[in-house]
Amino acid sequence: MHKTASTTQDQNKKFLRRFVIRTLFLLAAVIAVVAVFDPFYQYHKPLPGLKEVLTDKEYQCIGTLRHFDYDSLIVGSSVCENYNNHWFDEGFDCTAIKAIRSYGATADLCYLLDIAYESHDLKYVFYNIDPSSLSADTETTYESTGCPMYLYDRNILNDYSYVLNKDVLMEKLPYMLAYSLIGDYDEGDSYNWAQWKEFDQDMAIGLYSRLPKIKEMQPETANTEALAGNIALLTAEVEKHPETTFKFFFSPYSMLWWDNAYRAGERDAVIYNEKQAIDALLQYKNVEIYFYQDAEDIILNLDNYMDMIHFSKEINHEIYDRIARGDGRLTPDNYESVLNRMYALSDRIVEKDILDYYAP
Repeated sequence: MHKTASTTQDQNKKFLRRFVIRTLFLLAAVIAVVAVFDPFYQYHKPLPGLKEVLTDKEYQCIGTLRHFDYDSLIVGSSVCENYNNHWFDEGFDCTAIKAIRSYGATADLCYLLDIAYESHDLKYVFYNIDPSSLSADTETTYESTGCPMYLYDRNILNDYSYVLNKDVLMEKLPYMLAYSLIGDYDEGDSYNWAQWKEFDQDMAIGLYSRLPKIKEMQPETANTEALAGNIALLTAEVEKHPETTFKFFFSPYSMLWWDNAYRAGERDAVIYNEKQAIDALLQYKNVEIYFYQDAEDIILNLDNYMDMIHFSKEINHEIYDRIARGDGRLTPDNYESVLNRMYALSDRIVEKDILDYYAP
């Protein structure tokens, strides 16, 4: 007996209905799993029994600032990723997490600070100032550099890019669970990249593309407009939050970095920018500034580095330790002489120290 067209249509409709229901059920289950475990911490802090597994700063940093429990921040570029948060917890009696942006531009870092202040009162901000950040564009770069803006905005309607993401479900979530439940993952090492990296002079020199010719030195005021804008961003944060102690610091880039700054004609502007920023920030009672760019025991030893900027975790600990002891603190009375010594040291690096590795 042949089926009628009507019967066939009814069966097709039932099949389609079951297919749609099962598909919707599957999508709902996926959304629920991602939202409940939330490996990017978009909706909440870790569930009880799970650790704060932080390895993808562009995807996780914004959620941690909104939802984690903390009263202090470690703020900066990639050179800050290898600090262990617990060092600061113990040394300063606080609970610190990281607010990291690889480029370290002032506008980007101040954006992260503003997100944190929306829901938290901060005791300390440990803020690394990269020299390049003082001459960077004063507009944020998250969108222009391809960051996942569906995590940064507050529009739940575009969260499908997160909750229906195959990589999140199949890779990020299992990774988070594995590190939470297996092994000895240290939550203080959030975003740490130093493991399995080599730090020695051969690596550092091998990754240094030295300019063949020395360019004409730029005027020290070459970045005046951008500098003023970035100083304004920093001082605005300090002014808005007098209850917070801001501990700004300048990290020890290697002598290769100073050689490059000189050969690129940027050295004079770099030091001028730093002087101007330091002078402006020192006007505030809730500001402390620490300077380690001139730490000869660190910057002249290329075994501390993997390239001209990035140093080992041991150096991160040394910087933390010096901040905790109050070593290298700048004051209105000494900052100009310290920066002048840095100028003289950079001359010596170019004229003498670098010649141990490069012919004149």
